[in-house]
Amino acid sequence: MPKKMRRDKHGKRRMSTAAASRGARTHSVKELLARAVPGLTRVTQQSIRQKFWSNWLRGHLPAEIAARISGVSERDGTLVIFAESAAWSARLRFALRELEPGIRAAHAEVSAVLVRVLPRS
Repeated sequence: MPKKMRRDKHGKRRMSTAAASRGARTHSVKELLARAVPGLTRVTQQSIRQKFWSNWLRGHLPAEIAARISGVSERDGTLVIFAESAAWSARLRFALRELEPGIRAAHAEVSAVLVRVLPRS
């Protein structure tokens, strides 16, 4: 006598809906991006600080020196300003010595100001 075939599924399968499987509903794109990519907020904040310092330096430095700044970065209490060449870097260092108290007054978290060379591409 042949054996009976065994069925894999015993009983009824519960139905699930798509609504039940979703988590909390997102109300805005900003919320979605903040949850999905937390690093994006850090990049946004860094971009805002970079624009602030670029505008601040252009307003306080002589025009010929401000035009030679190739980048600005603020990280861990250190403001790093990049000049196009070594010659402009030296001029920028001398100009920043006079502005350093103003830089610290503009942002109290800045503890050091460095000048580096970064040629424009």
